[in-house]
Amino acid sequence: MRLRRRRQCFPSCSSLHRVDEDEIYWRQKKGDEELEWSHSSAHIISQLTQCFANAMVGPRSWVGGLFNRSSNKRNEKFIDYPLCPLQEQRLQRLQERLQVPFEETRPDHQEALRALWHAAFPNIAFKGLISEQWKEMGWQGPNPSTDFRGCGLISLENLLFFARTYPASFHRLLFKQGGQRAAWEYPFAVAGINVSFMLIQMLDLSSVKPRCLPGINFIKLLGDDEEAFDELYCIAFEMMDAQWLAMNASYMDFNEVLQVTRTQLERELSLEDINRIQDLPAYNLLYQ
Repeated sequence: MRLRRRRQCFPSCSSLHRVDEDEIYWRQKKGDEELEWSHSSAHIISQLTQCFANAMVGPRSWVGGLFNRSSNKRNEKFIDYPLCPLQEQRLQRLQERLQVPFEETRPDHQEALRALWHAAFPNIAFKGLISEQWKEMGWQGPNPSTDFRGCGLISLENLLFFARTYPASFHRLLFKQGGQRAAWEYPFAVAGINVSFMLIQMLDLSSVKPRCLPGINFIKLLGDDEEAFDELYCIAFEMMDAQWLAMNASYMDFNEVLQVTRTQLERELSLEDINRIQDLPAYNLLYQ
């Protein structure tokens, strides 16, 4: 979705220097088709969650095609760089995770989904894998498994990691606590799947090895911490919410907010002194 105008980055990252966009390779305009929104008040909530999920839902072959089109635009000068054995091993394991679809009949996948509910709502009785109560977390409908078709199991793993590792941040975003919130907020769970999808694209993880500067620097973080992708997911989700508040955004602005978040995260991942995930300026957004 095209940005309508340049926005000011959120305050915690404002110390980064603004660089002329002609000197930054990653500022590519995404010529994706724009979503059409209905303003019928009777259907606005269901259509809102559907619009957020449109990028995610669909056959995995479609997702792969999108990755390939995106990666073909990368700057080729970064292709040749060595990976140490540890980095290569961890990148391969991460890429294997990306290939695992969510299967609602698998007991381990069912258990992960059940664990997510208990982490999100520990004091509310779980009514089942298919239940209207899932909408309270921001899924499209009563069966959250239908929302995983475009991004697979890793998007559920990301949400579960967020809930278990940074529960204060997770619940603050889930319940939309803090800040001047919009009348129509983004649906938490579907937004989370979009964050996973955005990171996979941004880091060029569909390639044998990333061919973009943020992706290359991410491999360094992966060598330091095998959970770097899950950690980066938590940071990106917090960044997205911070941008949402800074831009006084509402549901129609979500794609713009996500694009601004991506640009800011690319900047942070391109800093020279980033050796650990904790070195990212936005890491401080997380509530321990």
